[in-house]
Amino acid sequence: MNKILKTMKKNYMYGVAIILIIALVVLGIMLYKEKNQYTIATENNYNFAFYQVVDYVKDVENYLAKAMISSSSEHAAETLMHVWREANLALSYMTQLPISSNELSNTDKFLNQVSDYSFTLATKSIEGENLTQEELDNLKELYDYSVDLSDILEQLSADMSSGRISWKELTEDVDTAFAQQVDNLSATSFSNIDKNFGEYEGLIYDGAYSEHMESAEKKGLVGEEITEEQAKEKAISFIGEDRLEKIELTSLVENGNIVVYDFMATLKNEGILTIAISKKGGHIVVANHNRDVQEEKLSQDEANEIGQKFLESLGIPNMKATYYLKEGGAVTINYAYVQEDVTIYADLIKLKVALDNGEILGIETTGYLNNHTERNIEEPTITMDEAKDSLNQKLEITSSGLAIIPTEWKTEVFCYEFKGKIYDTDFLVYINANTGKEENILVIIETPNGILTQ
Repeated sequence: MNKILKTMKKNYMYGVAIILIIALVVLGIMLYKEKNQYTIATENNYNFAFYQVVDYVKDVENYLAKAMISSSSEHAAETLMHVWREANLALSYMTQLPISSNELSNTDKFLNQVSDYSFTLATKSIEGENLTQEELDNLKELYDYSVDLSDILEQLSADMSSGRISWKELTEDVDTAFAQQVDNLSATSFSNIDKNFGEYEGLIYDGAYSEHMESAEKKGLVGEEITEEQAKEKAISFIGEDRLEKIELTSLVENGNIVVYDFMATLKNEGILTIAISKKGGHIVVANHNRDVQEEKLSQDEANEIGQKFLESLGIPNMKATYYLKEGGAVTINYAYVQEDVTIYADLIKLKVALDNGEILGIETTGYLNNHTERNIEEPTITMDEAKDSLNQKLEITSSGLAIIPTEWKTEVFCYEFKGKIYDTDFLVYINANTGKEENILVIIETPNGILTQ
């Protein structure tokens, strides 16, 4: 009898062990598939951003070449505005790459200087002035550097397309793995690109329009500090518990502009959603969900209205849709705060709306959390007609209003905002509502996929 019991017990233990092994194998396969899905989605985003950088830097090179040989101020203005736009777009996509800011600091500086110097010359050309020989020589130097940068990026693009270099190697060891991969090629790493451009530092001047949306005070970041569990609850509330398979904390990011709890959420049959909740106040700082949109059914006006109602549901009223960009069946819309019919551009929120069903796929509130507060808005010192007298007389005005804009010194200026056209290019011109001084000019870029400003 004892022998039979021992045999049964032994078989039972074997059975339990086999079940545990099977469970562990199944769990391992599930975790591997989930990790692989996340890795593929991340690398696709990196690839898209990188190829955009390559294209825009090539455009900078081409437009600089045209600017050097332009014989009329009118054509020079148009070409230099293209340089300004393309350099800024290259910069915006470069920030999406998994390379540290230190590795890219000089490359960023180079592109900022290309952008700002071309803008300065374009403004001069719009006034009818021809470029001096010194200015043409500066453009030639910028062009030479842009050729080098374009060649390096195109070689890197080819190497990535062939699989000889991967983003995984970059993110794990940017200083060694990447460099070792490309040392035997005609390309170099991003850090080596910066080394090549190091001698360029200070040729013109530092970028004038960077980082003005950040604030040390964080005026809109109100509330008490919250725990990880409270942050998770807020993330789940935003996502919807019925859609959620699981959610886990990936990190507490303390060295960014805003301290946040970063979460990765696995959705039921919908892939991965990432979301960051601020430690102070428990605000949604950024969230993003990439999914395929098979058919665009919503108009831009409908998407604008959906976004506005969504912000109101979060307790954020009086937001006005300004500019937008369509990509992959979704539209990213910039919303600015409006107080007393004055548009306040620093209080910025970006929403990504799916054009098939209106789902909010993404949100980014950094500008709003940094800057939002009720302003003390006084009557302008000068009239709108007096402000118009400060404009280039060739500007055909199509609309006007009042706005508060941020400056490079992280201050704000109360302005009249004029929208108009010169040389078939649309501009926004900002005239100080108290002094009549021209504070800023932006180019309005209309593309098949949206309206942007640079």
